[in-house]
Amino acid sequence: CALPISWKRGRKRTMPKKSDKGKALKTAKAVKKGRSRGVRKVRTRVQFYRPKTLRLPRNPRYPRKSAPSRKRFDKYRVLKHPLTTESAMKMIEETNTLVFIVDIGANKKQIQAAVKLMYAVKAVKVNTLIRPDGQKKAFVRLGADVDALDVANKIGII
Repeated sequence: CALPISWKRGRKRTMPKKSDKGKALKTAKAVKKGRSRGVRKVRTRVQFYRPKTLRLPRNPRYPRKSAPSRKRFDKYRVLKHPLTTESAMKMIEETNTLVFIVDIGANKKQIQAAVKLMYAVKAVKVNTLIRPDGQKKAFVRLGADVDALDVANKIGII
């Protein structure tokens, strides 16, 4: 199998450079030895938990609220008015209990606090119900040391 003469003549033979030889030796050494790419972490469980990364605190450019929100209930809004029906009067006399119509959104703790602030008496127990007309009625039981009849006189029910 003879090659054309023109191809043999046109090819130049060059000697490898010194740096090329050094690179080749380095590569051969690396191939023989083998390269370590670090130790792989041993996983002991199947589940993967995302690593905890840096969490910076919020640093807003402007406040999201223009003004602080005001309290929804004060003592005057919680208690609307005392109830002056016959059954309410009977409860004042017999069970030491005052009856109020209160705000529909007020809870028992707010009612108890409002009675304490308005009339300077401690409520032992508060029972509530919502009447068929949609208003909330609160039965405020006073302690044995305070007479509900005196408080009712002070309020102006009786």
